[in-house]
Amino acid sequence: MGVAQRKGCLIGCGVALVLGIGAVIAVVFGVGKIADMADKSLLDPSVYEGVKTGDAESDVRAKLPSGESFVKSALKEGGPVEPEGSTCAWYISTDDTDLGTETVLRFCFKDGKLAEKTKYPMK
Repeated sequence: MGVAQRKGCLIGCGVALVLGIGAVIAVVFGVGKIADMADKSLLDPSVYEGVKTGDAESDVRAKLPSGESFVKSALKEGGPVEPEGSTCAWYISTDDTDLGTETVLRFCFKDGKLAEKTKYPMK
């Protein structure tokens, strides 16, 4: 019986080790993915200041990160109403010096041009 118990432990311990390593890998890749997605939502305020309404959408978008991230819905909250018929992109300003206060930078495009840019505190 002693040998069978040891083999059972070796198999069980081996499975637990493999599952543990798999969990660690998933966490590392998950954290990396979250950091990467958050990175796509960060924007230097100089880019915001450097574009004007009426600029070509393609020119403005070329200066912006992809902006497609899981935080998009959170960034929409508390912002002004989007211009009718426009497509908007949301970003977090990298220039926030107050801890706990983030500034949302929103760009709305319509008819191939920047129709509106606005900034507001994130709720």
